[in-house]
Amino acid sequence: MSSSKDLTSAQWTKSSYSNGDGGSCVEWAPEYAATSGAVPVRDSKDPAGPALLLRSAAFSAFVRAVRAGELGGGAW
Repeated sequence: MSSSKDLTSAQWTKSSYSNGDGGSCVEWAPEYAATSGAVPVRDSKDPAGPALLLRSAAFSAFVRAVRAGELGGGAW
């Protein structure tokens, strides 16, 4: 049994926190999240690569941490 979700028709939006120099580019699919309760997140530089599927509460906690500057500003 596969637990993968079909995200081929998902409409991806680049995060406003992504920088413009080609690094730290994060995308998410808000319409998918609104209908499923799970938030897909991926690296915009690798759209054919894997996507994380986060529970809405976990994604909200991640966004709060980014906005508060709790995750650092450097490359990981």
